[in-house]
Amino acid sequence: MDAGAETSPSGDSGRETDGGTWRFPANKPLRLDSGATLSPLEVAYKTYGRLNAAKTNAVLVCHALTGDQHASSVNPVTGRPGWWDRVIGPGLPLDPERHFVIATNVVGGCMGSTGPASANPKTGQPYGLGFPMITIADMVRAQAMLIEAMGIETLFAVVGGSMGGMQVLQWAADYPEKLFSAVCVAAAPRHSAQNIAFHEVGRQAIMADPDWRGGAYESQGVRPEKGLAVARMAAHITYLSEPALQRKFGRELQRDGLSWGFDADFQVESYLRHQGTSFVDRFDANSYLYITRALDYFDLAARHGGVLAEAFRKARAVRFCVLSFSSDWLYPTAESRDIVRALNAAGCRASFAEIDTDKGHDAFFLDEPQLDAALRGFFASTAQARGL
Repeated sequence: MDAGAETSPSGDSGRETDGGTWRFPANKPLRLDSGATLSPLEVAYKTYGRLNAAKTNAVLVCHALTGDQHASSVNPVTGRPGWWDRVIGPGLPLDPERHFVIATNVVGGCMGSTGPASANPKTGQPYGLGFPMITIADMVRAQAMLIEAMGIETLFAVVGGSMGGMQVLQWAADYPEKLFSAVCVAAAPRHSAQNIAFHEVGRQAIMADPDWRGGAYESQGVRPEKGLAVARMAAHITYLSEPALQRKFGRELQRDGLSWGFDADFQVESYLRHQGTSFVDRFDANSYLYITRALDYFDLAARHGGVLAEAFRKARAVRFCVLSFSSDWLYPTAESRDIVRALNAAGCRASFAEIDTDKGHDAFFLDEPQLDAALRGFFASTAQARGL
């Protein structure tokens, strides 16, 4: 679908109703924080539900690091259900009978949006490391271009968890006039030294793989599968909690007795190896490098003299909901409290809840009734205020 072309994002199923790739022509480039531009730009997206006549019910759902636009529809690569099927659907917090839900693949991703695996228009070959560096703000800037192209002036809500929550915060800082409400789940206003350290381990694992080929693996017909798998294994540990790992695996063995070698003796080892090997079938290694770097660069207060409240100074009309998980050590509750304090200092209206769970950072993907209740309650109250 070309930018400027007419689009009718509606349907009768109450589930997936539209989607594809929105192509912005060369005269509408994406200007990046690095000073570079991306042109032409493609943004892959899915929509669920029906945009009402007043265009007041649109909700943008932002995905986490390895997510995509298939928030509530079968992923064509993996064949698995959408990553937020438990939130988007009939009778769920985001109901397509009431909301028009938009999910995009971030710029730099590998599920249809312009990224390192895309063809560089100057060479006709994949960008590889010729792709410019990106930031969370760049991802949001591309989303804003899509929302504007769809003819939507104000989003009813923007919502996301983890990296998606960081995009929510960036939306509030950069486009507060385009938001009625914002929901930030399990996120932080900046990446900590520990976060950066874990990402660096993953990146080095990828770049140490002989098949990475300096980022040019795709044009050479190979893929750094081993390095990417190790990167995923290391990252996946941070998404869980020690109690969850203990409850699920403990020290249970894969088979009777020890191998007395380096096979996967323990169930937790087998689980991590499966996470790694299944990941390489659906994700691009260079995208992993670029997106983790974008996360590392994220520091919402940096452009505002180091004062986080100043980032939200123009967002006083936005209704905020900030949620954290008690066992999340990747983005702990203390960082969500920092966000709430900054919102309060800026004069914004914000509600906050720490959800008591031992499931760790990934709890927002899992069956967590307290999260469902919090989302349902917030969207119900904001819908009433919005007149939906």
